[in-house]
Amino acid sequence: MKKIFSIVTLFALVLVLAACGNGSESEEGTDESAEGEPAEISVAASPAPHAEILEKAAEILAEEDITVNVEIVNDYTTPNRLLADEEVDANFFQHTPYLDGEVESHGYDLASIGNVHIEPMAVYSNDYDSLEDIPDGSTILVSNNPAEEGRFLSFFVNAGLVEIEEGIEIQDATFDDITENPHNFEFDNNTAPELLVNMYENNEAPAVIINANFAIDAGLNPVDDSIVVEEGDSPYANLIAVRTGDEERPELQRLIEVLQSEEMTTFIEEEFGGTIIPAQ
Repeated sequence: MKKIFSIVTLFALVLVLAACGNGSESEEGTDESAEGEPAEISVAASPAPHAEILEKAAEILAEEDITVNVEIVNDYTTPNRLLADEEVDANFFQHTPYLDGEVESHGYDLASIGNVHIEPMAVYSNDYDSLEDIPDGSTILVSNNPAEEGRFLSFFVNAGLVEIEEGIEIQDATFDDITENPHNFEFDNNTAPELLVNMYENNEAPAVIINANFAIDAGLNPVDDSIVVEEGDSPYANLIAVRTGDEERPELQRLIEVLQSEEMTTFIEEEFGGTIIPAQ
C-alpha cells in the first residue's frame, strides 16, 4: 500500500513540475512575442516637406517592424481634427503657437512630443527686390492664420518699416499691436495659406508672405526666390503632435527619436539644401 501511495505521489509531483515548466515557458514566449510584435501608426502631414521627411523616417522604422502610414493633408484645419477624432495617431504640420491656438479655440486635447525642423517663411515679390522698395500704401498678402500675425510683422519690424507696441514679444503680436506704420502698408489676411502661391504667381499683390511648405511644394525656393527669408532662430519649429496621454506610447517615441536623429538631420540638410533647417 505504501509503495502504491509513493508511486501516486511521485506521479503527481511530476505532473506539477511539468505544469510549472510549461507555464514558465509559455509566459516567456508571450513576453518575447510582445516585444517583437509589429506596430503601425498613421500620421497626417502636409505634402512637403513633412511627408517627405516622414517617408524617410518610415524607411528607418520599417527595419524595427514599425509601419508608418503617411496621410497627406494639404490644409491647416483638418490635421488636428483628424487627430482629435482618433482617425490618425499623430500629425506633422504645425508649430507651437498654432497648436496652442487650436487647443484654445477648439478644445482639442493634444500635445507636442518634440520639434523636428524649422521652415523659414519668406516674402515673395515679382516686381520688387527688397521690402524697402515696396511702394507706400501697398497691400501685403498673408495667410488667415491668426497665430502667425507676429511672424508676418517680424519682417517689417526687423526692417524698421513698422513698429509694434513696446513690451510685446513679436511671436505674440497681432496687427492690432501696430503703433507706427509710416508707409501705410495694409496686411490682407483673408486668404487660406495654400492659395497664396497662386496669388503670387498671378502677381495679385506687390508682396506675398508664403509658408515654406507650400512654397517648396510649388517649386519655389525660399532662399533663392524670395526678397527676404526668415532667419534660422525662428521660434516656429514644426512639431509632432499626439493626443494627450499618448506622449509615452513606444512607437510614437521611436518616431520622434528617429526624426531628431543625426541621420535625419543629415537627410534634411542634404535633401532641402538649407531651405529647411533641423530644429535644435
